[in-house]
Amino acid sequence: MSHPTIQQFFQEDHERLDALFKAFQALKRSDYAKAKDSFVQFKFGLQRHIVWEEEILFPLWERQTGMAEVGPTMVMRAEHRQIGESLEAIHQKVQRQDPDSDQEEHRLLAVLASHNQKEERILYHAIDNILTEEDRAAIFTAMNNIPEERYKTCCGSR
Repeated sequence: MSHPTIQQFFQEDHERLDALFKAFQALKRSDYAKAKDSFVQFKFGLQRHIVWEEEILFPLWERQTGMAEVGPTMVMRAEHRQIGESLEAIHQKVQRQDPDSDQEEHRLLAVLASHNQKEERILYHAIDNILTEEDRAAIFTAMNNIPEERYKTCCGSR
C-alpha cells in the first residue's frame, strides 16, 4: 500500500484546518452555534496535527539527522507553544460566546502563516527525502494509533 508523501498529507491537513478556521471567522457574528462547531473541529484538528508532528515526525527527523538540540524541530516546537497559547485565548472567548476575538485570531494566524510556510517549504520536504516507504507506512500507522484523548483536549489541559 502506498501512502501520500508527508508534504502532501500535512499540507492538505493545513488547508483543511484553514478552511475550518475561516468558517469560524465567517460565522461567529451571525451563527454562533455553527461557528463554535467549526472552531471545535479546528481546535481538535490543530492539536492532533501538533501531536502528530511532536510525537512522531519530529523524533524521527531528530533520530535520522542528529538535529535534536538545534535545527528546525526546535523552532517548530517553540512555535507550537505560541500557537497553543493563541488557540487557547480564542477558545476562552468561544466558551463565553464572545465574538470579539479578532486580535487573538490575528495573532494566531500570524504565527501559523510563518510556521506552516516553513514546514511546507522546508521541513516536510526534508523529512520525505530521508524516509523509506516502510518509514512512511510506520508514520501513518502511528498517527492512526494516537488516542483521541491526546488531542481532543479542552480548556488548556494537555
